[in-house]
Amino acid sequence: MLHRYRAWNSAMVTTASPAAVTTGTSIKTMLQLATPSTRQIMLLGWGYSIDDPPGADAVVDLIQSDTAATVTAHGASGVQPINPGSPASLLTLGTSATGFTSSSETAPVTTKTFDAVSISSVSAEAAAAMRYEYFWVPGEGPVVAVSSFVRLRATTPTTAVDMRCWIQWME
Repeated sequence: MLHRYRAWNSAMVTTASPAAVTTGTSIKTMLQLATPSTRQIMLLGWGYSIDDPPGADAVVDLIQSDTAATVTAHGASGVQPINPGSPASLLTLGTSATGFTSSSETAPVTTKTFDAVSISSVSAEAAAAMRYEYFWVPGEGPVVAVSSFVRLRATTPTTAVDMRCWIQWME
């Protein structure tokens, strides 16, 4: 049986809402999943919200990569099952595995782009892209190879913005 999971770019929330994370002013992995060495995963959806328009046109992308960024490691509680009674996810956890808020980017050698969103720096135009959600048709989401990384990255070149983002998958 396949199970569905979701992870955010923050630790599991308890007494407070999910914390927004600053994007910085160069490319930054906001959330990263490390697929297990024994199983592929299928992406179901992804999304983000930002608090303010960027100072210059920005891009948020979702890619498969052969390399990991250095991130704040997610704990097992941060990889949340969608359905009650699901087992723990098989994703690999760690600072060069599943986590959020990159402190060091590694340039991927091989990538697949699953989706990319442009955000205008013009306030009136940016409003439509300040919140984004995308769900693939059930059963048609991208399949991510074993021992690979899914990276949700943001590039806001002149002014950092606060972002909350998530990825949902099935394994």
